[in-house]
Amino acid sequence: MTDPIQPAPETDVPLTEARVDFPCSNCGADMTWDPDEDALHCEYCQRTVTVPRGEGVIVERALEDVGEAARGLGLDVRVAKCSVCAARVTFNDRSISELCVYCGAPSVLAQEANRNVIRPESLVPLDVGRSQVEGNFRKWLKGLWFRPNDLKKTKKFEAVGVYVPFWTFDCQVHSDWSADAGHYYYVTRTVMRTVNGRRRPTTVRVRKVRWVPAWGDRDDHYDDTLVNASKGLPSELVSKLGGFVTQGLVPYKPHYLAGWCAEEYQVDLESGWDQARDEVVETQRQRCAGDVPGDTQRNLRVRNTIRDVRWKHILLPIWSLQYRYGGKPYTVLIHGQTGRVAGKAPLSWIKIALFVLVLIGVGGTVAIVAGING
Repeated sequence: MTDPIQPAPETDVPLTEARVDFPCSNCGADMTWDPDEDALHCEYCQRTVTVPRGEGVIVERALEDVGEAARGLGLDVRVAKCSVCAARVTFNDRSISELCVYCGAPSVLAQEANRNVIRPESLVPLDVGRSQVEGNFRKWLKGLWFRPNDLKKTKKFEAVGVYVPFWTFDCQVHSDWSADAGHYYYVTRTVMRTVNGRRRPTTVRVRKVRWVPAWGDRDDHYDDTLVNASKGLPSELVSKLGGFVTQGLVPYKPHYLAGWCAEEYQVDLESGWDQARDEVVETQRQRCAGDVPGDTQRNLRVRNTIRDVRWKHILLPIWSLQYRYGGKPYTVLIHGQTGRVAGKAPLSWIKIALFVLVLIGVGGTVAIVAGING
């Protein structure tokens, strides 16, 4: 049975002063967000309740308007802080995981939620369900090379769906550039070379560069430049997951967090903009370099004017999966939109050594054959 649900009223009440649960009207149990059903679901009586999407406005704010942003998640939560990776992950039920959902460390401490965190303006709902996560994880294991054979038989693992904090930034950029543009040309020269033991004059083509000054300008627009505001997620794994389709953003509702975790941002707005600005500046430099005419260039100088900066705080879905091998924890991330997998796994040094021996053997065989034919 699927019923519509009315949008939750907007509230700026600090998250430690109000609890927003979603009890089932049929049996009274707490409902949780089900990615497979794309709705709230009661695991006791199997009732589902749809959450309308597309209502409201995706808010973007100017940098100077940070004081106008609402605070808190709009629901009561408990927070677990990892003393190893520093992640602060919220749980909206009465229990807290004893292990860090990111690094698997057992040094997790319960803390008070930050009453002053900026509330997310929007989020991408978790669309990849637990069954797909398990299937993609096992497929990923089977595709690994140079790993222990018994790794593919891993049965015990913990997968947690987490809404990860990100900042997005929009801006307009005007860039003025100047450089020395290099154009290749060729001249012929006669040089002395040894041929069959005798010195002989030989004509060769020599490449030269003609340098001329060049300058120009360009205007670019940046939309939804993403900055990861988490310190718990392994950055190298996040980059391997690929980007998110931010067109899938919907206005924030606490319903989507029901039964799932959400991390408080550890990279604040100012630091997030510093990272985004560095990315914009580097991208503009590359674009300006592409505008320089000729075959090569030197002394590129770029002056950027950045204006109309706007931001929003969003949550993006990622599954964090922990498994153990040889007594050591390993982290695997699964993209909450696409199901793509990026993770860490132990190496089999026996397989690597055998592969190296094979390469040496093949190389030796090639050398022998070349010697015989020579």
